[in-house]
Amino acid sequence: MSCDDDDGLQDLTGATPAYRRALWLVVLLNLGMGAAEIVAGFLAGSQALKADALDFLGDGTITLLGLVAIGWSTVWRARSALAQGVFLGLLGLGVLATSAYRVLVLHRPDADVMGIFGVAALVVNVLSAWILLPHRTGDANVRAVWLFSRNDAVGNVAVIVAAALVAWTGTAWPDLAVAAIVAGLFLQSSFAIIKDARGDLAAAR
Repeated sequence: MSCDDDDGLQDLTGATPAYRRALWLVVLLNLGMGAAEIVAGFLAGSQALKADALDFLGDGTITLLGLVAIGWSTVWRARSALAQGVFLGLLGLGVLATSAYRVLVLHRPDADVMGIFGVAALVVNVLSAWILLPHRTGDANVRAVWLFSRNDAVGNVAVIVAAALVAWTGTAWPDLAVAAIVAGLFLQSSFAIIKDARGDLAAAR
């Protein structure tokens, strides 16, 4: 069997060159898009874009940590995944707090910028999910990377819908609602990763 072939490897997926290449591609895609969306979020005054940018940066960080953790023991990979889950949970709470603050100082975001970057973000996340599709099974680190790439596309669709609703209603409320949804995705994924990591730790013991 070729060292690039992940079929049937399950928990050993992270040891293959194919998986390493996939992770590097996803890291570059996520960090690059996250940086672009942070700038666009401030220019457009869009909380949803800022929240989605944090999601991209968080995903890029998670994927990079998953790459670094390849070759670690099962216990340390599980601890790494646990740290990733806690980190993303804190980011989700931060998005919720920022969104609540924005309710007090409402203004209308730039719906055109939201829509353009929402579509671009959707393309990046679909591409990331496609790259990771053959590598979606394994330990908590492997599952965490796949879970975020899969869920991110949902958040991007929400940003696109918010852009249309902002343009239609002339208010920032749809933008704030989407920011809350993206924060919810952060928290949901955080809980899932923590659960997987604790399961791996229990199995290792």
